[in-house]
Amino acid sequence: MKPLISVFALLTFLGVAAPGTSAASTTDLLADRSLAAWEFVATPAADLHAVCTFQADGSLALAGKPLGYLVTRTPHDHYRLHVEWRWTAKPGNGGILIHVATGPIDRNTWPRCLQVQTKHGSAGDLLPMAGATFAESLSTPANARTPILNRRAPDSEKPVGEWNTADIACHDGVVDVSINGVPQNHATDCSPAAGRIGLQFEGTPYEVRHVRLDVLP
Repeated sequence: MKPLISVFALLTFLGVAAPGTSAASTTDLLADRSLAAWEFVATPAADLHAVCTFQADGSLALAGKPLGYLVTRTPHDHYRLHVEWRWTAKPGNGGILIHVATGPIDRNTWPRCLQVQTKHGSAGDLLPMAGATFAESLSTPANARTPILNRRAPDSEKPVGEWNTADIACHDGVVDVSINGVPQNHATDCSPAAGRIGLQFEGTPYEVRHVRLDVLP
């Protein structure tokens, strides 16, 4: 029997702060259209503004190529992250990176971090990348090139063209993931336990909006 999701996570998914964890401040990470708070990491390097374009509705279109990641310049810990994404054409692969520590490492592309999978059909899977770890047993063999902790509930991704939401709570080495309001993953004793936040480019264009960070005391 799988462990029950933490009370903190349940309250987070319901939009209620657990005792002693009320949000200290909320930041819209896409408020500055110059994207000065972000950088794009790829090998070879690419111009951030060539691969990221704001749309008329305020959403940010990500080209998906070259392989790499858009990442905040500032690290974070103890926070709730809200991200909305959608596929605008043929769905494919992507992810939300948390606890980005250092990189590129894996395949000279991916940093040491945890990835919340937004890949079509796998939204909510959790991937320890480039040597990152957590206490839970992986769903894949230990020596898998791409280690994965599968999501817990049936697929909660919305149809192509509709906006999906990911809500991720990070506190004290614990990560809880909800996709479209459905609790999908839970990891403890995460290493690294803090770091920068990123959006993965893995070959498929997609859009994001309302990327909000609630910092916890």
